[in-house]
Amino acid sequence: MIISLAAYFIVMLGIGLYAYKQSTADVSGYMLGGRSLSPAVAALSAGASDMSGWLLMGLPGAMYLFGLSKVWIAIGLVLGAWANYFLVAPRLRIYTEKANDSITIPDYFANRFADNKNILRVISAIVIIVFFTLYTSSGVVAGGKLFENSFQMSYEMGLYVTTGVVVLYTLFGGFLAVSLTDFVQGCIMFISLLAVPVATYMMLDQPVLDTLANASYDLLLSAPKESELHTLNMLDWFAGGSTIAIISAMAWGLGYFGQPHIIVRFMSVRSVKDMPTMRRIGMSWMTLSAIGAVLTGLFGAAYMIENQMLIDDKETIFLVLSELIFHPLIAGFLLAAILATIMSTISSQLLVCSSSLTEDFYKIYLNRSASQIELVLVGRISVLLVALFAIYLAYDRNSSILDLVSNAWAGFGAAFGPLVLLSLYWKRMNLQGAISGMVVGAGTVLIWIYAPITINGESLSSIIYEIIPGFILATIAIITVSLSTAPPNKEITELFDEVEQGL
Repeated sequence: MIISLAAYFIVMLGIGLYAYKQSTADVSGYMLGGRSLSPAVAALSAGASDMSGWLLMGLPGAMYLFGLSKVWIAIGLVLGAWANYFLVAPRLRIYTEKANDSITIPDYFANRFADNKNILRVISAIVIIVFFTLYTSSGVVAGGKLFENSFQMSYEMGLYVTTGVVVLYTLFGGFLAVSLTDFVQGCIMFISLLAVPVATYMMLDQPVLDTLANASYDLLLSAPKESELHTLNMLDWFAGGSTIAIISAMAWGLGYFGQPHIIVRFMSVRSVKDMPTMRRIGMSWMTLSAIGAVLTGLFGAAYMIENQMLIDDKETIFLVLSELIFHPLIAGFLLAAILATIMSTISSQLLVCSSSLTEDFYKIYLNRSASQIELVLVGRISVLLVALFAIYLAYDRNSSILDLVSNAWAGFGAAFGPLVLLSLYWKRMNLQGAISGMVVGAGTVLIWIYAPITINGESLSSIIYEIIPGFILATIAIITVSLSTAPPNKEITELFDEVEQGL
């Protein structure tokens, strides 16, 4: 297992060295890979940075515990990703290049609406830096626990090993290194998510449907209180779920339109003509990977029932199956797949935070005439600073960071999603509308989560996912304020028409 993991680390660092020699001479090369990514690399990079540990740990764990009633989140995400490729990808690729070669999402917003006072840029950059620093820290925590549980390494050492490798290839290779390593990590994740459920299925003696339909949940759950709650048929898609609960689960798909670390991949592909290829590769990867994750949880539950085994942490079912079924050399490869999901997301978050600190703060407020070499250096320093702060936060294993990160998807989706969509499709939208939409979207999500408001004893967020009211109210705010204020100037509308003609 150590041999497999060491080989994985060496490959990641080698890619970082290769990328360092290819495209880090200027800030566009460092932050966007020179807009030269192939559709395959861009697609798998988007998928790997998107899914994180959720795909190999969170989703299989949910399927293991609750069966097909939790599959609606996966369905919503697949549909959301598909819509993102169709609605956002082509237009954003063209618009960001024509809008003064925008490199970051805040940069695009500022150029799209001629935000000369940088109000929109600063608000969006603050949202990105705060939430993604917390998101990065959650990944560091996951890496620390993975090394602690699998290699008896101290938790703190695991933090530094995980972050150290990611920082090295991100620090030197920039966006190209992150994207190329994401491509390799995406391939590893894909192979692993097909191999584990297939191998598990082949190890079962009884028909899996019969085992799951007649499951004794006491064999799956070690805690009596969980057993009392878990009385659902694992093959029932609608078990225990109201219509609102299903809508809330599928509403995760709305978040895709506002995730900076995902939509920035659309900006980096070499040509808008490559978008259909990128979409086919990306959606094929995501659909099959999601199916693999679902089957890992279900087949894992059947395996544990059949062999009368228990596991303490249900989200480690992928890891447990890997160690039980496969040779240690292969198990090490599968362990690298889990690490790949963690590292691919950490690297993406680091680079997005770095790009915001460099382009949206340093270049705007500290040195407007900074050279390309200076901006790349600042970008690398920013990567290191964000990583160190993430490690600092991760030292508190019981921190509320994970609770904040669980809501980050909704926060980004509501704050940025309507803004991105309407900015690409509605000529009449103006700066005032954009600012109000971002503030209302983010504010609604925070109020929905933290306001001491309950209905029949339940908090608002437990009744309906906060992205739904946030997305709706942000859209209303953008439209209402834009129509109530002066229309955008001629320069902005002409740029919009130019983008329309380029499609």
